[in-house]
Amino acid sequence: MATNVLICDDSSFARKQMARALPSGWQVDVHFAGDGLEGLDAIRAGKGEVVFLDLTMPNLDGYGVLEAIRREDLPAMVIVVSGDIQPDAQDRVKKLGAMAFIKKPVDAEKARSVLAEYGILTGA
Repeated sequence: MATNVLICDDSSFARKQMARALPSGWQVDVHFAGDGLEGLDAIRAGKGEVVFLDLTMPNLDGYGVLEAIRREDLPAMVIVVSGDIQPDAQDRVKKLGAMAFIKKPVDAEKARSVLAEYGILTGA
């Protein structure tokens, strides 16, 4: 059975780059969201078992998405993908429930490593 993966980023280039970095052979259905509000709707609809989440987006940023996931107790494993590598940002997203933090641009080996570390990578 395929895992529903949501890539939530306001940059279409970044969304495509993240999709290309997903491990080959991993059974996934990939969904995309261009901002935090679209992302939350997708998660609520079951399209975000695993979420790759940008922090800086219009309408609702990644921090707001993480807060809503926690508040609504939504079933999503979130990996933040951001160019903002400040230690404060990393600490804040971990406190809000993100599993991991990956610096942009993401390469395939880093994505595979994080997914394997958390036991998410199956069927690859």
